[in-house]
Amino acid sequence: MATNCAKAEADGLFDGSLRLRQPARGHRAGADAVLLAAAAPKIKNGLIVDVGAGVGAVGLALALWNPEARVALLEKNPGAAALARENIALNGLENRVRAVEADLFDARARKAEALSEAADLVVTNPPYLAPGAARASPDPDRAMAHMLDEGGVEKWLRAALSLLRPGGLLVAIHRADALAELLAALSGRLGELRVLPLFPREGEKAMRVILRGRKGSKAPLSLLPGLVLHEADGRLTPVAEEIHRRGRRIFED
Repeated sequence: MATNCAKAEADGLFDGSLRLRQPARGHRAGADAVLLAAAAPKIKNGLIVDVGAGVGAVGLALALWNPEARVALLEKNPGAAALARENIALNGLENRVRAVEADLFDARARKAEALSEAADLVVTNPPYLAPGAARASPDPDRAMAHMLDEGGVEKWLRAALSLLRPGGLLVAIHRADALAELLAALSGRLGELRVLPLFPREGEKAMRVILRGRKGSKAPLSLLPGLVLHEADGRLTPVAEEIHRRGRRIFED
């Protein structure tokens, strides 16, 4: 399959502390990756799995912020996985981070890579478009990044939960209008769930939600005050600026 990932450009996230090679065109890590990374808790010395990692933006940021943790970047797109391996080396993280080129839904691959029920933290930005809900992009890498398989986000989240050890944490970012589907997928599997709406501007409806919860917990759900990302003129709000530029954490742990 043709891929645009070979034509890569070097970028810097978090004021350049994370160096990242991304495709010159096609799917690129952006605001959702930054927000997902900022929503993750600190992990001392466990395993973090970035599911659908792309070129590794989220997992690599967490590796930098959690210097004793191990990180697996799980990505099925060969071109993106190749760039993830380059980015591991680019940031000097070969001793703690590995790229796993495998399909999330392949149980044998999960077991072979020692990922089944092994993670202390799973972070994921599932594809946003359900099968049949939109026309797939003609760009193969963009289509793979944006289109869910049959089974939708429920199938994705349940497979991601299979990577968590009991008591491990899941953090996900997705479309706000899919919240009911997200909660149904996690029902009975994840407790201590926090739901954080993300608003483009004050007074506008939420476009994204962040969900964070603990596998096996029975603690109730909390709906948190939302985070406004932009001022009326399009500039980042002060809090969003701190998140994007300096990696400020969204949740206080």
